[in-house]
Amino acid sequence: MNAALIDLLTQLFDGIPGWQATVLLIGISLSMAVALEVVVLRALLRYTSRTKTQYDHILIEELRLPIVVTAALAGVFLLTEVLSVTETVLVTKDQLDTFFGKPSLSVIIVAWAFASNRIVNRFVEEVKDKGSRFDFAPVFSNVWTLIVSAGTIAVLLSVWEYSISPLLGAAGVAGIAVGFAAKDTVANFFGGIALYFDDTYKLGDFIELDSGEAGTVVSVGIRSTTLMMRDEVLVTVPNSVLNAAKVINQSAPKRRKRLKVPIGVAYGTDIDAFEELVLEIAAEESLVLDSPKPRMRFRSFGNSALQYELLCWVASPTRAAKATHKLNRTMYKTLTEADIDIPFPQREIHVSDEDVITEWAEPTAERTDSTQPVLGDSDESLPDPRT
Repeated sequence: MNAALIDLLTQLFDGIPGWQATVLLIGISLSMAVALEVVVLRALLRYTSRTKTQYDHILIEELRLPIVVTAALAGVFLLTEVLSVTETVLVTKDQLDTFFGKPSLSVIIVAWAFASNRIVNRFVEEVKDKGSRFDFAPVFSNVWTLIVSAGTIAVLLSVWEYSISPLLGAAGVAGIAVGFAAKDTVANFFGGIALYFDDTYKLGDFIELDSGEAGTVVSVGIRSTTLMMRDEVLVTVPNSVLNAAKVINQSAPKRRKRLKVPIGVAYGTDIDAFEELVLEIAAEESLVLDSPKPRMRFRSFGNSALQYELLCWVASPTRAAKATHKLNRTMYKTLTEADIDIPFPQREIHVSDEDVITEWAEPTAERTDSTQPVLGDSDESLPDPRT
């Protein structure tokens, strides 16, 4: 193809002086770039902005830069292939190609690579929220970025005539070393792919880890998954950890969540009236779904109360805590007004007079006070009691 291009250029510019060929090629390429930008691409952008889908508009918008760059630099690259130009300049053809041909071609390659990566990433942003079949889109976007980056580097090395065969051999050795050094990163990458194929979760799901953390999946990357906690704090979890941990997806297979609200009632209560009253409270709560209907379950005879559970459903796991709070408040107020006791553990202590025993201490022998003086211990004698 390169030989055919050289023959065509030789025929077109045969007999034309070098400076005229340079001006002609540069003028044609710049004119084409301006015409494409002002006339063609702007008209296409106006048209695609009125269509129902955004994909055509994204495509034209991202291809705009590489098309204009290619048209503008095509003349510079072609100058290095025209004999009338290469033979009249002061530098050699190789030098002309090194300073003009290869740099211009490299810029064109980078522009197209950047555009192709941007197109895929923007397509992913459009489709990632349109159903479970597009759950792998964020991971595919990351993989595509790696492929485009590696391919661009390989093509640039080929353009600059660097042999990639030794690099492939070195890359194999380096890959082993990097594999050991970055084993966690590799494990995270394949962990993310495994999570997708296992259909563990998707964007927007509310998941709970065996460590206790729970949040909404807001981002799935090559290395990690980001969760938005209830207190609006972002927690980043490595994919390898998620792949090895127990993950409870509270949004699958359906987003609704079942609530189990425990409540105790005193022995002797009319349980029929109690159950009916609690079900009315659940039915009037706006966060509780009408279908499936709320139900009451008598679980056990407790030490201090009859143990019940109110079973009901909310639209999403994120509403569970608020719904439980509102149900507990309403049940407490309503049962108190209805004189239905909600018992709590109590202990009674009975004390009898017969159990109280008073012990009197027995008299003890008198002890000699060591501080009292003893006869014979002093020169002074005690007075005679007979006098």
